[in-house]
Amino acid sequence: MADSDEEYVGGVTDDEDDLQVTRTDASQPRKRKQRGAAEWELSRTWETLVEGADGTISSTVEGLLEASKRKRLLKDTTPLQRGIIRHLILILDLSQSMAEKDLRPTRYLLALRYAQEFVREFFEQNPISQLGVLGLRDGLAIRVSDISGNPTEHLTAIQELKTQDPKGLPSLQNGLEMARGALFHTPSHGTREVLVLFGSLLSSDPGDIHQTINTLITDKVRVRIVGLAAQVAICKELCSRTNPGDETAYGVVLNEQHFRELLMDVTTPLASQKQSASSLLMMGFPSRTVEPTPSLCACHSRPSRGGYLCSRCGSKVCNLPAECPSCGLTLILSTHLARSYHHLFPLMNWVEVPWRRATSKACFACGLAFPPVPPEDQWSTTESQVKGMSVSSRYQCEACRNHFCIDCDLFAHEVVHNCPGCQSHSIQAAPEGMDTAA
Repeated sequence: MADSDEEYVGGVTDDEDDLQVTRTDASQPRKRKQRGAAEWELSRTWETLVEGADGTISSTVEGLLEASKRKRLLKDTTPLQRGIIRHLILILDLSQSMAEKDLRPTRYLLALRYAQEFVREFFEQNPISQLGVLGLRDGLAIRVSDISGNPTEHLTAIQELKTQDPKGLPSLQNGLEMARGALFHTPSHGTREVLVLFGSLLSSDPGDIHQTINTLITDKVRVRIVGLAAQVAICKELCSRTNPGDETAYGVVLNEQHFRELLMDVTTPLASQKQSASSLLMMGFPSRTVEPTPSLCACHSRPSRGGYLCSRCGSKVCNLPAECPSCGLTLILSTHLARSYHHLFPLMNWVEVPWRRATSKACFACGLAFPPVPPEDQWSTTESQVKGMSVSSRYQCEACRNHFCIDCDLFAHEVVHNCPGCQSHSIQAAPEGMDTAA
């Protein structure tokens, strides 16, 4: 009986094996050979290495490292109206499909580790927001941690999941229904979001999930999914219908680094939809107080000396941000509001500086010495073709025209969200204005 697949070489002797392989290779279609050559072209990463002015490739390797660092910074910095008071439910897939080892050490352990990093980064970027964690296993949705603004509670709850094994099948519908119920009573001035880490290719649902999707749209709940296996049709439909016009709501991971990038992208608040209206919100800014004798806090009913007194009713809460249990007033610190401000007015991306404009000798912020400018006839050989990489290792703020190194670029855009050059100019201009007025 003839083989149905011309590449099948099993069931033959060693001598016939060699002949069979040779005959099979010779009969391959030319189109397939061309496709293989095209795939081989994509993997020739060594062709991007170019010798520098000193005859080595060290400068090119350093440039590639800089480009990888700045890759996540090269994003749209257009000021948009965003909901900085967020209410997000994180749904973790705890089913048996998470035991796969295509992501090291396993999907389950890597997802839990990245979930903890996401919780830390989420509250770092959104200090006045709240988050809750759910899990999917055995066809049920389980509550891992209640929605709150305390990251320690969520980190502890996720850490306890590492002692358990993934099992059963996930139910996406049950998870979405529980998330919708948790977000149903959240105030209207905040956003309602759901993030799902889904590692399965199926969902064991008790009912019609399309009806659940319609309910999510009615309640203005926006769902984003990070797939760990492959694209699933119902997940794509869920994200496209709850996020109209947003093609980035559903992503499938390629590797461990891409997995982390997809998660960290969710820490940026979504742009407000057209139908959402602006509203004023009353907040209290209490100061920390230390009492001579312990007293019960209003949030946990535990004795403590320190705490924050509500600006309206005087009730004591342990940590901020929080909602006063007595009067419902939102209590935050001024620093919390300031840390959320950069989402509305992000720091503009700094541009690469070519050799012809590389006039600075050191970084304006940290004082690190820049590489010297080579002779003009060597500029063309050192020009970079990698997006985000500056051939001179200098990056310029277009507002103050100062030059910075790659590390200060990352620190300014990811941590302080302010330009050191622009801030120093504003500080120097203040005394001059005071003298003029006098």
